Amino acid sequence: MTSVYTGMDGSISVAVESGVEGDAAAVVADEFGLTPIGRATDVRVEVVSDVKAFHEIGQRYPTDVRYGNVNVSGSIGRAYVNGALLRLMLGEGAAGTRPAGAFVSPTFNLSLRHENPAQPGTASTIAIHGVKIDSWSHHMPEDDFVLEGATFKALWISAVDESE
Repeated sequence: MTSVYTGMDGSISVAVESGVEGDAAAVVADEFGLTPIGRATDVRVEVVSDVKAFHEIGQRYPTDVRYGNVNVSGSIGRAYVNGALLRLMLGEGAAGTRPAGAFVSPTFNLSLRHENPAQPGTASTIAIHGVKIDSWSHHMPEDDFVLEGATFKALWISAVDESE
């Protein structure tokens, strides 16, 4: 792959898997048309592996370096506030009436696709699996765009490069 991308080359969409939590996300994705997610800005994904170094007594450099737990997280900014991200976080807990008891938290997959129009057929896709939104914010400045933001955690991540 030799392509470089900008945000103009990207799109972000929601995909769902079957199951109770996936079905809850599907309701929101269908209602709000989240393929692609419109007006997204400042999408950030971070993968952190807890690398641990083992130091022997009397040695300054580690004898072994081992991988530990892997954590996937990120954030999405959005300039089109319609409740979709809040509903993806709370499901029916944000549906307009207070739920009587416990409710299902939606789980979904995010797909970040990058394709340079000058090189059709060459694309890079990052899929983030088992996403749960863990925070949501709404920012209404006096003289700028109204933005919502969400941060998330996920189970795992994969990457696929395509070229013709």
